[in-house]
Amino acid sequence: MRRCCRTVAILAIGLLALRASAASAASELPSISRPALAQQLQVGDLVFIRVGALPFLKVASTTNSWTNHVGIVVATDGAEPVIAESTFPVSKRGSLGRFLARSEGGRVEVSRLNTPLTDDQQRILIQAAQERMGVLYDTGFNLHSRRQFCSRFVHEVLREASGLEVGQVETFANLLARNPDTDQAFWKYWYFGQIPWERETVTPASVMNSTQVHAVFDGYVASLQ
Repeated sequence: MRRCCRTVAILAIGLLALRASAASAASELPSISRPALAQQLQVGDLVFIRVGALPFLKVASTTNSWTNHVGIVVATDGAEPVIAESTFPVSKRGSLGRFLARSEGGRVEVSRLNTPLTDDQQRILIQAAQERMGVLYDTGFNLHSRRQFCSRFVHEVLREASGLEVGQVETFANLLARNPDTDQAFWKYWYFGQIPWERETVTPASVMNSTQVHAVFDGYVASLQ
């Protein structure tokens, strides 16, 4: 019981430290209303947010990025754009508002392929996302598992629609070697004592930083209501 309480306390301290670090590092960025952002979106746009749960914050710090989650726009013809995403417990579609409401402080970045999708490519993208609905979330972030995680989801959907590789496929060994200040103790705990060094993955940060896309908005949603 004492060990369990200590573990919970350590996780809580880590969560507060990560949030404080993100707040102190935040620069002056523009803000936009949700309706104004919605009007800018196109099918195939990537929407990056920052989820506040500790494992996701660890993903952000491990990749030297503010973001830790990404979804993709699959419809813009309704009352609000629709975002497809791989999330816990299963991949799903939902409104832009619901997606943005999960981001700390309303932080958001929207990225778009440098080469616009054709109408046929947009249809392929929508179908590729639909075929991946209801798939269980992979907490092990394994690119080759039967499950999904957010950056793998958008990486594969974009590749199927456009033929482009958006995001860097790399092993955990390469990822952690590039980020020497990573909290490896957390990841050893996450993986029950042994980090899977040769496992391949793709991160939200590498998708966002891909040379195949460019940012069309980077800042905050002024109101989530």
